[in-house]
Amino acid sequence: MSLLESSTVFSRLRELRDAGTLPALQRPDLVRPLWQPTDGGHAPRILLLYGSLRERSYSRLATEEAARLLHLFGAEVRIFDPSDLPFPDQVAADDHPAVHELRQLSLWSEGQVWCSPERHGQITGLIKAQVDHLPLSMGALRPTQGRTLAVMQVSGGSQSFNAVNTLRILGRWMRMFTIPNQSSIAMAWKEFDEAGRMRPSSYYDRIVDVMEELVRFTLLCRGHVEALTDRYSERQGRGEEITALATSAASG
Repeated sequence: MSLLESSTVFSRLRELRDAGTLPALQRPDLVRPLWQPTDGGHAPRILLLYGSLRERSYSRLATEEAARLLHLFGAEVRIFDPSDLPFPDQVAADDHPAVHELRQLSLWSEGQVWCSPERHGQITGLIKAQVDHLPLSMGALRPTQGRTLAVMQVSGGSQSFNAVNTLRILGRWMRMFTIPNQSSIAMAWKEFDEAGRMRPSSYYDRIVDVMEELVRFTLLCRGHVEALTDRYSERQGRGEEITALATSAASG
């Protein structure tokens, strides 16, 4: 039984409060679902990762706002809670329930959102640990290859793009299709109210743009991922493996 076919219940998902409430969306008449049940198939599956365990984590709050917008556009969203995720190599053979669940969620996804605070000019160790727990291949399964990716960051000070630039490098390394648009929220502590909801602003409008673009790219890639990720070097490797097996069978 594959990971996607298993009956595992995901226990490390954050509950998305007020999924249908979007107070910062000033012109709801200008947005519409990009996928609906009448379109056939299943809703775009989007996994969201964030990079801070603070009680009032702005990367988590921004991620939740992104998830609400993805829900509005017709996507199925899941936010991974990394609060008990070990460091890479901390547990022998990565045999930890949180690692298993993260990998299952990545296999489930068609697209992902990575949001990190910028700390000391870079992404946090927490978001890097989550990516590091996603191997390029698990046998015949590839947890990230061919998925679409949107990158976001929050900053305590002036606007910067160090974190999103690094996330783009990681996305390329993980063989993902990182969309052109991105979100960088400066002085994030000013952008959220006491309830943790984002105030209307150009920063919020950019998140709307990014999530809309992510859903569009995910739908455009659907059905074409195998062709887009087909590589000569991998075909060559598979051919050599088949030849070796055939030779071994013949000599046996």
